[in-house]
Amino acid sequence: MLLGIKELDCHYGRIQALHGIDMAVDEGELVALVGANGAGKTTLLRTISGIEPASGGSITLDGHDITHYSSDKRVRLGIIQVPEGRQMFAPMTVEDNLMIGGYTRSGDERSETLEQVFAMFPVLKERRHNAAGTLSGGQQQMLAISRALMARPRLLLLDEPSMGLSPLLVDEVFATIQKLRDAGTTIFLVEQNAYMALAIADRGYVMEAGAIVLADSGERLIVNDRVKEAYLGL
Repeated sequence: MLLGIKELDCHYGRIQALHGIDMAVDEGELVALVGANGAGKTTLLRTISGIEPASGGSITLDGHDITHYSSDKRVRLGIIQVPEGRQMFAPMTVEDNLMIGGYTRSGDERSETLEQVFAMFPVLKERRHNAAGTLSGGQQQMLAISRALMARPRLLLLDEPSMGLSPLLVDEVFATIQKLRDAGTTIFLVEQNAYMALAIADRGYVMEAGAIVLADSGERLIVNDRVKEAYLGL
């Protein structure tokens, strides 16, 4: 087990946002978390990343307790998040955005990973000297994922990667995520598009009101009557 979460709580002041979360991600897996807006999905990601402090329970990486580690220490351990909304440095070039993603790595490692990223996403190489803000929405999402890959993540956290994209670009982004998983990247995917997420996931969790209410393989969740009615519109 790469990531382990046990009885995890998180509060915003007096308001409890996460209620006793139990979940795990094994190395090489693609695990999806689905749920409605406001269910607590992003809060869980932010707590795993160390942006929000846990108020109870534990988070482990490779069996080591990291519950109270700072967010920058978690980055150095390989927990890398692609935030909702992409959050590019719009005036900076594509290449500069990528190099910032690899700031924890040596110069040689950054150069090597940059070439790997350009091989995976040729359009980013073509536009490496363009301002990131001039890219299309789909290209910006590719850049956000690539920026995270520059840090050579052990665990890649993806927060709503399909948000604001056209159906065609959504297909492209999910094909990229599946390609990363097939290449061995461990991924925890938070996504409101339940069908797309569960279709490519090894396992999935369903969150409601800050609690995990269902857990199963992706293929079984996608045919679960409760999931179909609540999240798939079937």
